Amino acid sequence: MRVPYARLTAVLALVALATAGCDAAATPLATPQVCGMKVAVIGPLTGDSADLGGNIRSGAELAFAQYRKRHPDCPAELVAFDSQGDPKQAPALVQNIVADPKIMGVIGPAFSGEAEAAGPLLDQGGVPVVTVSATRTNLSQRGWSTFHRLLGNDASQGPAAARYIDTVLGARKAFVVDDTGAYGRGLADEVAATLSGKVVQRASVPPRQVDFSSVVSQIRSAGADVVFYGGYYSGAGTLLKAMREAGVTAAFVAGDGVKDAGFVRAAGKRAAEGAVITCPCLPPERAARDFPGSYRAEFGRDAGTYSAEAYDAASIFLAGFEAGRATRRDMEAFVDAYAHDGVTGRLQFTPQGELVDTAVVLWAYRVTDGMVVADREIPRT
Repeated sequence: MRVPYARLTAVLALVALATAGCDAAATPLATPQVCGMKVAVIGPLTGDSADLGGNIRSGAELAFAQYRKRHPDCPAELVAFDSQGDPKQAPALVQNIVADPKIMGVIGPAFSGEAEAAGPLLDQGGVPVVTVSATRTNLSQRGWSTFHRLLGNDASQGPAAARYIDTVLGARKAFVVDDTGAYGRGLADEVAATLSGKVVQRASVPPRQVDFSSVVSQIRSAGADVVFYGGYYSGAGTLLKAMREAGVTAAFVAGDGVKDAGFVRAAGKRAAEGAVITCPCLPPERAARDFPGSYRAEFGRDAGTYSAEAYDAASIFLAGFEAGRATRRDMEAFVDAYAHDGVTGRLQFTPQGELVDTAVVLWAYRVTDGMVVADREIPRT
């Protein structure tokens, strides 16, 4: 059951606010039962989408490193589970998570397909979930009481991408491609529905397919001036490379699963130039409380896609530990009721576990000189 914010005491609110800061002096915990508790992160740490999973793990690791400095005598542990982004692998991993009584929450699953596979098991186990990247809209409509999402869903991103395609790119003929997956097809559906009559054709390309000659021929024959791709960065890069090698000059737009340097590597710097990527995520360099500097100091590189969101997700669970939440039921109530500002903005959930509407941001990014850089925030309407 989700608990309204008003039931939390003012003392717990102050404790949680203190936890959200990037730097704090070492302080004792009032409830030693939380010592040794864990939070799991589940997503692709190897395989084609390892960059995105690594970004999420690193963002969470930063929050845990800062927590250990505040509470050196009462540590909390971040444990990683590598799903390779594969829905078939997720259930077995989740069973291990549920079976460990010290795991009080999950950051992830990273992808929508694995979230669909893992959601029922996590809900049955009473494990609170905060995904920072799984955007399929209906994940919050499955009746899972432990589900929370720390970014906008496809119902917000898809129409925003379509508005950008329509108003900024001035598309006349749009060709929509998806990778057949839960995320890619769901996002492509939203884009196609919003563009409506401007969509001249749709196609589906299974993941890991390397021969894109057929769909490229279809794009050329349709006379498309914009191609939207719903899927992840490896497939997007391969498709765009094939388009450019075939002389297809249509503008290329993709969703947040493509927002990674791996896309540029897969497409090639020249082919990727000018590609547009939308994301319901804040540019990490704009995150608050010197998150960019703290991340760089910890890892020696700039934060990537979803790193700041993962930091915020981890901070919510760590605030729960500082508030003495030592059972999954108590942690679930804490996460439901959480309502504070994080480095990415307001962290507060609806009764369905969605980020409150006023906290959702939508951005367009462009590939410029081989780098994915922020272009502009996309208006909500």
